[in-house]
Amino acid sequence: MSLALFTAILIRSLRRIFMEDLSFYVPEDLSLEEKDELSNIRRRKKELLDDIERLKFEIAEVMTEIEQLTCVGESKTTQRNKQIAMGRKKFNMDPKKGIQFLLENDLLQQTPEDIAQFLYKGEGLNKTVIGDYLGERDEFNIKVLQAFVELHEFADLNLVQALRQFLWSFRLPGEAQKIDRMMEAFASRYCQCNPGVFQSTDTCYVLSFAIIMLNTSLHNPNVRDKPAVERFISMNRGINDGGDLPEELLRNLYESIKSEPFKIPEDDGNDLTHTFFNPDREGWLLKLGGRVKTWKRRWFILTDNCLYYFEYTTVSSFCYFWVVKDIVSRVYCTPGLPNCFELYNPNHKGQVIKACKTEADGRVVEGNHVVYRISAPTPEEKEEWIKSIK
Repeated sequence: MSLALFTAILIRSLRRIFMEDLSFYVPEDLSLEEKDELSNIRRRKKELLDDIERLKFEIAEVMTEIEQLTCVGESKTTQRNKQIAMGRKKFNMDPKKGIQFLLENDLLQQTPEDIAQFLYKGEGLNKTVIGDYLGERDEFNIKVLQAFVELHEFADLNLVQALRQFLWSFRLPGEAQKIDRMMEAFASRYCQCNPGVFQSTDTCYVLSFAIIMLNTSLHNPNVRDKPAVERFISMNRGINDGGDLPEELLRNLYESIKSEPFKIPEDDGNDLTHTFFNPDREGWLLKLGGRVKTWKRRWFILTDNCLYYFEYTTVSSFCYFWVVKDIVSRVYCTPGLPNCFELYNPNHKGQVIKACKTEADGRVVEGNHVVYRISAPTPEEKEEWIKSIK
């Protein structure tokens, strides 16, 4: 039972108690002393009822404050989520700037462990960019790489299984020095989780590279000469501190790669999908055409100070966008079509609004309009769009 409901029941009960049996008929044969006592009871009753009303008012004030605090908390959470989404987008465009944005807004702590956790979760992050960032030779990046690798648990996994897990958490960069640093960190972590499997981390490091190359040789259609298991075993003789690894181990690793190649994470962070992750507002609106003055239904998305619209709800139908920070919206009246508003530049009257459009042939051209007119389905949605753009 909520506090408000309990309080309401309590107050009603008290009021009923004090209202009942206290307004009874007073016999005339009461003594003076008894009449005084009755008068005192009625006076006390009135005081108690006044106290109940005052308590009721104070509780109402407290409940209002609690509701306001809840709203503020929800508002802060919403703002934080938007900033995190912004940080992810910035990271995908420039990882150092993205991390700096998250640090400046207290969304990450400036420790290798916290940044590594952010990259390890990877939500909305481009895995190619994660790989590039982890492979940097800066001292801090190397510490982040170490913390990132330590988030992986490789205990009781064979080397192929561990590599599958590791290589799915990012995408290997193309630069050899970056790959070298990352595979060294992986080999060290694997040996830490599985002591005694290899004589040294160098053995694990060399064999890991051999497995990655085997994966390419077996599953790349451009490679015609597919190595047999005997060739793979022969190529890895003497890598265990001068000794040979168990042949059964190498056969098992070979068969694992042959039956199932490594799954390479798709490079999905550079497309428009993440640009429109967690938008400020989206929905169907009508837009008045530029050259041909007809109203057409378009899907609008407001995010990151830009207003985009599409022919359909898929971003592959990208059509147009405006830079919102340079424009404002206001109510616009047109005969026969309610709920209209228009976009214009209030600081430079008559100036073309900064915008661009993708033509059917793929060319991107600049807009040449000083005002854009839009219609919402309802008055409420019109007001919400105007408010969001402001």
